[in-house]
Amino acid sequence: MVSLADVRRWKPEGLDAVHRELGKRRDDLISLQDELDGAKNPDGWTGKAADSAAQQHTKLLADMRTLVAEVATVRVAVAAAADDVTKIKQQLTQAEHEARAHGFQITEEGGIKDVNPPKDVPEDQLEAVKQKRIQVRDKLVDTIEKILDEAERTDAELAKALTAANQDTIQPGKGGTLADAANTTQIQALVASAGKPKENTPKANAEWWKSLSDEQRAALLETAPGWLGNRDGIPAEVRDQINRANIDDERAKLTEQKQQLREGGVTDDEKDKIEEIDAKLRSIDTIEKTIARENPPRQLMLFDTSGERVKAAVAVGNVDTADHVSVFTPGFTTTVDGSLENYDDKMQELVTESEQELRRHGKHGEVAAVTWIGYEAPQWDELAEDDHSVLGADAAEKGGAKLNDFYKGINESRDTDPHLTAIGHSYGSTTTGYALQKGDHGVDDAIIYGSPGVGTNDIEDLHVPEGHAYRLEAKNDAVADLARFGGDPSHMEGFKDLSTAKSKEGAEVTGHSDYLNPDTTSQHNMAVVVAGIPEQAVTGKTDGVGDVLSYLPHQTQELGSKVHDWGAGAVDKAKDFGSDAVDKVKETGSRIKDLFS
Repeated sequence: MVSLADVRRWKPEGLDAVHRELGKRRDDLISLQDELDGAKNPDGWTGKAADSAAQQHTKLLADMRTLVAEVATVRVAVAAAADDVTKIKQQLTQAEHEARAHGFQITEEGGIKDVNPPKDVPEDQLEAVKQKRIQVRDKLVDTIEKILDEAERTDAELAKALTAANQDTIQPGKGGTLADAANTTQIQALVASAGKPKENTPKANAEWWKSLSDEQRAALLETAPGWLGNRDGIPAEVRDQINRANIDDERAKLTEQKQQLREGGVTDDEKDKIEEIDAKLRSIDTIEKTIARENPPRQLMLFDTSGERVKAAVAVGNVDTADHVSVFTPGFTTTVDGSLENYDDKMQELVTESEQELRRHGKHGEVAAVTWIGYEAPQWDELAEDDHSVLGADAAEKGGAKLNDFYKGINESRDTDPHLTAIGHSYGSTTTGYALQKGDHGVDDAIIYGSPGVGTNDIEDLHVPEGHAYRLEAKNDAVADLARFGGDPSHMEGFKDLSTAKSKEGAEVTGHSDYLNPDTTSQHNMAVVVAGIPEQAVTGKTDGVGDVLSYLPHQTQELGSKVHDWGAGAVDKAKDFGSDAVDKVKETGSRIKDLFS
């Protein structure tokens, strides 16, 4: 029997550590597949020694498959137990808080002791107070009984898996490899019972995941189906684990494709395809290098090798638990292999600055920031392509639809919505604009900088709370005055202008690319918005050439009128002068003619 004292001693973090260690052991065992294959009898070897060696190899393979199956099964059981223990501990903490609030104590045996009854209760209220306390006590008794029942079930399930592994009764999965062995019948049954969401929407994905049992979730995490890691609405920690587990498989697939293309000579088209695959492999390397960073850990929330280029989204911090989450979308020429590491650096600096600003102003909170390269941003060599040029909005509109789902997914996956900030730079601000126009996104604040437009001239189309849309433009940023997509945001009513000039909060930035540089006014301004304290921002506006010209419509009209009037008068005078001059020329000509006649 599990006692309440046992439950109080349970530590879910210990189970999490065991789960991670079992994962490493399973991977180590599966990685021995090549060595096992290499240990088979060489072709042509016959005789008693060969037969004996073959039998030993078969037995070794069977033992290895059983061991892999046992590790995988126990790992699933440990993961489910860790989730169960976390919930049980949370329920117990809540019950103990309730007990203390009413003067009760939950004993080591699970009893309810009245340690602080109310004093000086008026006589006419004694019976009512007594009945109320009986109700509280009975509710606590019922809660503790349920906690102990759940604890008993959790303990029994984990013990069942451990016993099966100890007695070698776990059957490996079908298939001849060690990886196949890990997919046991029991795990397959759990995955099959989980099924899939009815539709691929953030809401449907979130509701499906929340409806699963801990055992079903653990089985899905063990088998790591590729489709799960990119589903908006699934918790970030789950997406991260699934996507990391699929990195090696995706690299192997791309490497195999490349080898097949090289067989039998390479055409020009195949050369282009090989270059595309090489870029994807470089992107995978960049992703692995980026997510290996710690302090804080990273989360790989999107990993998609389909299409012409790899798409990825990497979070700095824990999106599932952070109080403040920002999603940054970069623009023109962005690629995973060429841009992710740098932007991840910028997001880490933004997280650090945001948390420092919170502490500086006496507030607390955890911050996470996502670099979202979930669309194929236009490139220089695509300028002439109608459907993917930076001069057109197609890529931004398509990317915006995906980005809108990503925003929704963050909110849907959590029990409590975080303070969510959308950030877009350059063409990424256009993509952000189209994402916001889709509505129902849950974005609380929006920041655009170096923006050629957000696809509309009406701030209400973005569906952002009034007063919570911000714009930054740096000196000498020509892109911010292009007004290519829906007009210049500089002149859209509803945007608040944040300074990029030198201030007590930081240095000035100029040009198109340095807004997120550390120790600058612009970085400070974005950090305080992300932290939910926009009142600490430095306001101000920087005018570009296009803005200066647009501020002078009346003056230029007046000047034009004056030029017109002056020109008309000058023409009239010229006509008068010309008429007199002609007469004088004629008169002079007559005199000259007379002199020579």
